Amino acid sequence: MSESKGRVSEPAADAETFLAATDTIAALRPDLSLLEAGILAGLHLGLAADSRSFARIFGVEHALVLRAVEGLTGATLLTVTARDGRTQRTRYAASAAGSAMLTALAA
Repeated sequence: MSESKGRVSEPAADAETFLAATDTIAALRPDLSLLEAGILAGLHLGLAADSRSFARIFGVEHALVLRAVEGLTGATLLTVTARDGRTQRTRYAASAAGSAMLTALAA
């Protein structure tokens, strides 16, 4: 655990944890691409809740992340909560179905 400005916080998820979560999601939902599974894993682990952050953190083209977010929205696993018209940054959250699947990961 690290401490900054008087607050104690959990360390960020490591690459192994992220990859394991991505693999588990992909196994639960083989209809998803690995990028889509990775977006859900990143959301679940608190790594990214918007398209630009995910693209920057993981070195993926923003357009590909946007396409994957749209796929997850169509699969009813994500809900778009905000979209910047200029940058196309899309903020998202797990839908009820997505939350149920992500809760199963923690079990």
